[in-house]
Formats: sequence, C-alpha cells, structure tokens
Amino acid sequence: MLALGTAALALVVFFLVFGLRVFVVLRSGSRHKPGRTGPVSVLVVVGSGGHTTEILRLLGSLSSSYSPRYYVLAQSDRMSEDKIYTSESLRKQGADSEFKVFRIPRSREVHQSWSSSVLSTLSALSHSIPLVFRLQPDLILCNGPGTCVPLCLAGLLLRVLGLKKVLLVYVESLCRVHTLSLTGRILYPLTDYFFVQWAALRDKFPRAIFLGRIV
Repeated sequence: MLALGTAALALVVFFLVFGLRVFVVLRSGSRHKPGRTGPVSVLVVVGSGGHTTEILRLLGSLSSSYSPRYYVLAQSDRMSEDKIYTSESLRKQGADSEFKVFRIPRSREVHQSWSSSVLSTLSALSHSIPLVFRLQPDLILCNGPGTCVPLCLAGLLLRVLGLKKVLLVYVESLCRVHTLSLTGRILYPLTDYFFVQWAALRDKFPRAIFLGRIV
C-alpha cells in the first residue's frame, strides 16, 4: 500500500509540474520571434478542398524567408499533393524552392463517429510526434483541418520539453463567419497567433487577431 501511495503521489506531482510547464510555455510562446537571424522553416498543414486552396493562397503571399517548407497532409487525401506541386512550381526558383511533402493518418474522417475518432486521433498523434521532432520546424501554420490538432500538439510538446521553440499559427477558414470550427475551438487556447477573418469572431474571441480577409 505504501508503494502504491508513493507511486500515486509521484504521478500527481508529475502532472502538476507538467501542467505548470505547459502553462508557462503557453504564456511565453508569442514572445518568440523566429527568423531574426535567418530563414524560417515552416510546417504547413494541408487539408482538402477549400482548406487546401486557402492555405496555399496564404503561403503564396509569404516571403522567400519561409524555407524550407514541409507540407503535411492526410494519407487519404488524393488531390492536395498535386496542388502543392503546382503551387511550388509557380514560386521563384532559388533558395526558397526547397520543400518536402509528408503524409500522416487523418485524425477524423467526415461523418466518422466520435468514439472511433479518439482512436484515429491517437494514431495521427503517434505519427505526428516523431515527424515534428525530426523536422523541428520554426513555425507550424494551419487553417482548420483536423490534421492540425495532432501536429500542433506535437509542436507544443517539443516546446514543453525544451527541445525547440515552435511557433503555432492558426488561421480560421474564411467560411467561418459566426462560429469557430471544431479544430479552431480546440486550438484557440494553445496557439501563439490565432487569426479570424470576420469581425464577428473577433468580438466573440478576444485572443483572436482580425486583419480582414487574408486568404
């Protein structure tokens, strides 16, 4: 019984310390400004359909300092990879032309049950953590697909463990006028910069940044 009590106490202390570390990281994350001394490596989470169009349009407006670019999309996405290569072919050739494409399991398919989505999200997280830890991007940029969640959690874990300061930037989809997407609601308290494209959302969510339409 004594050993069990000691183990339980140690577990409680561990979660308290870990929770405090997460709190400190979330409070101090936005003070980190990557790119001051060189290029910014960016991990871009690509969804499907409208999400793909929006994120590629947004990425096209970024300077050549954002390189290399690591695109991550769901294994079941059969269309976005061609769009990525088309978009990259339009960029000016040179130092900013470096990019790679990776795939991970999708967190949640359309109309998938909530119970089974828990397991699929854990599967996606198990692939996201080693990928993010290996790439160690300066910035993770996403705009709504469920695949954002495990990748952002992996980036947050990288920071919590003190291995790399990864900036998390979320841009809510243009189609979200009055309510956040499920992904947006999950990531709202975790991201360093959370952009919305409608004033109504800015008024509801005080941490959100409103610059008008940006995609």
